[in-house]
Amino acid sequence: MELEEIVKKLALEQGFDLVRVTSAQEFQRDKDEALERIGDGLMDGLPWFDESRVRRGADPKSLLPGAKSVICLGLSYLAAEDEECPSPPAHGRVARYARLRDYHRVMKRRMREFVGGLSEALGAQVSARWYVDDGPMLDRAAANRSGLGWFGKNTNILTPTHGSWVFLGQIITDLQLTPDIPLAKTCGECVRCIDACPTGAIVAPYVLDNTRCISYLTIENRGPIPRELRPLMLDWVFGCDICQDVCPVNRKAAASDAFIWERPSAPGRMPVRNGGMAMLDLVELLQMTEDEFRLRFSGTPVMRAKWDGMRRNACVALGNLADPASVPALQEALKAGTPLVRSHAAWALGKTDCGQARSALRVAEVQEQDQDVLEEVRAAIQESEARLVS
Repeated sequence: MELEEIVKKLALEQGFDLVRVTSAQEFQRDKDEALERIGDGLMDGLPWFDESRVRRGADPKSLLPGAKSVICLGLSYLAAEDEECPSPPAHGRVARYARLRDYHRVMKRRMREFVGGLSEALGAQVSARWYVDDGPMLDRAAANRSGLGWFGKNTNILTPTHGSWVFLGQIITDLQLTPDIPLAKTCGECVRCIDACPTGAIVAPYVLDNTRCISYLTIENRGPIPRELRPLMLDWVFGCDICQDVCPVNRKAAASDAFIWERPSAPGRMPVRNGGMAMLDLVELLQMTEDEFRLRFSGTPVMRAKWDGMRRNACVALGNLADPASVPALQEALKAGTPLVRSHAAWALGKTDCGQARSALRVAEVQEQDQDVLEEVRAAIQESEARLVS
C-alpha cells in the first residue's frame, strides 16, 4: 500500500469524513489577503488575530521545522436529525456546531490517536503537529489547496460531499506525501449567502467584516452590541447559520453520525442525541446564575461567550421577539444584572409595547448610576414613547 493510501485509510478509520494532502509550502496568497483584511479593519475585535499570527500560520515550516506535508482533515457535524424547525416562543437559536461538545477536544483527541496509529503502522515515530481553529495555522487555506473543499463567498470552505458543515483540522508532518490537486469548483454567480446575511457582514464576495458578523457579536465580542445591529440579529444567541442554511451546496450535504455521542447531556446521565441545545429558553438563560450556567454548558462551545455574554444575547433576542411575557425577567435583569446586561435589558424593554416595560424604564431612569446604562435607558424610553405617539 502506498504511503498516501495508508494515511487516508487510517484517517477514515479514526472517524474523519474527509482527508486530503497538500505540501508544506507557504500559503503566500492567503497570507497577503489575511494581512490586507487586518489592515482594512475587517478583523477588528479579534486582538489575537494579528500580523504575527498570520505570518506564522501561513508557513507550516515555521510551525514544524522539517515539515514536508500537511494532512487536511474534515469532520462533519451535520446529524440526520438536525432539520431546522421554527423557534418556539421566547427561545433563541444556537449555531449547529455549538450543539455538540467542544469540537476542539474531539478533533485533537482523534488527531493525536491518528498520529499514533500512523507511527505504529510505519514502524517509526512520525514528527507532527496538529491544529484545529484555535492555533495559528491558516486552516481554510490548507483545506482549499489540498482539494478538501473550495472557498465559498461567505469565506467558509465548501466540500463536495458534506457542504460547509465540517470542522477542519491540519496535521503538519515531516512525511513526504504526494499533494492532492485543488478543486476546480467555484460558487459561480451565486450570491445567496451575501443577500441573506441580515447584518450585511459579507461586504463583498469572499470578504467578511468580522465586526458585523452575528457569530462575532454573540461570541467573541465582550462589550455592548452596537445598537444599530441588534434588531438585525433576530433570535440568534450563539453563532449564526444563515449563510450556510441558504447555500445550495448544503442542500445535498451528507449527514454524519460522527458526533452523535459527543453531544452534551444533563450531569449524571448518558449522552442524548439532541442535547436540548438547538433552541434555548431565553428567560431561563437570562435568569441563570453563573454556577447554573457553568453546569448547563460546561464542555460545550457556548462557554466561549461566557455567562454575561449569553445573558446579553438573551436580552437582544427577547427585544427582537418583543413578547410582553418576558418583561418581568427583563425588569429583574435591569435591576440586578451587571452593567452589560442592564444596558441590553433596557434596550429590550424599549422594544416591548406594554405599560410594565415603560414603568420599569422610568424607575431605572431615576435609580441607575452607571452612565452608559442610563444612556441606554433614556434611549429606550424615547423609542417607546415615540411609538406611543405614532
